[in-house]
Amino acid sequence: MDVKFHLPDFAVHYRYNLIFLSMYQNCPQYFRDGVKIASVYGTFPQSLWNGGRSMNGICDKSYVEAVVRSFDKIGIPLRFTFTNPLITEEHLDDEFCNFVLKTAQNGKNGVIVVSPVLEQYITGYKITSSTCKRITDLNALNDELDKQYDIVVVDYDFNNKFDQLEKIKNKEKCEILVNACCQPNCPNRVKHYHDIGLFQIAYCEHLKKDPKKPFRQEDYGVKVDANVNCPYMKYDAADVKKHPTHVSPDAIYEKYLPMGFNQFKIEGRTLNIFNLVESYIYYMIKPEYADKARLALLMNLMSNGVIKECN
Repeated sequence: MDVKFHLPDFAVHYRYNLIFLSMYQNCPQYFRDGVKIASVYGTFPQSLWNGGRSMNGICDKSYVEAVVRSFDKIGIPLRFTFTNPLITEEHLDDEFCNFVLKTAQNGKNGVIVVSPVLEQYITGYKITSSTCKRITDLNALNDELDKQYDIVVVDYDFNNKFDQLEKIKNKEKCEILVNACCQPNCPNRVKHYHDIGLFQIAYCEHLKKDPKKPFRQEDYGVKVDANVNCPYMKYDAADVKKHPTHVSPDAIYEKYLPMGFNQFKIEGRTLNIFNLVESYIYYMIKPEYADKARLALLMNLMSNGVIKECN
């Protein structure tokens, strides 16, 4: 059975993922059995519809076109994290997000959603139901899987609870988040997504009004405090292994695949390159090739200017 991985992020980690995908194509012997790259998910800066992680910065439309063209050329679908839970009808005419949709509409790409309004608005894309919905009830999850979604990203609190996982229907539609940094049963997660949504809308409004001035969220009446002093926001690729919700490569092959799950999401849109290298190698590279693959990745990243050599 194929082991389908969904990787972060096509915009912020554009060059890194292209380098990794080059290894995937040219060094298949490095990879664990059945590994397939199912998509690269993420969003472009200044996307008002973005959610899950705040995205600062700007990019021009030519960058959007170049990124979409690059991944389309190698046959890897993109999935846009348009998971801002606060999207209403007044936000649907956002010029930049609509440009992205028009540019990337090729029948293969997808959109990850939370807002029902946005979900109904989008056409011509495969639709994923986001883990940001925080569906932790088994019956509610099965109801979600009965809907016309291409994929449903399962809340990480189900991870490794095999008595409940066994009762999930349509397991082939489920995407398992394997390396969540957030604490299990986090009481602040829904508020965190809400606050990020507020921040993203305010930030994009600022770019439209005063793009040359520094953004100050208090000028827009936004107070984002759900992640203040949260230690889990600083967790790295090693720390997340301490969580009971962590899914190891052995568990993928020995437990999840035999149960019928074969889609797995690697978190890391806002992680640094070194954490991504470790996560990708841990999940997708055979242990006997780990050192060689890590060295090859780092050398390619350095030669391409993604990381700099220390003097």
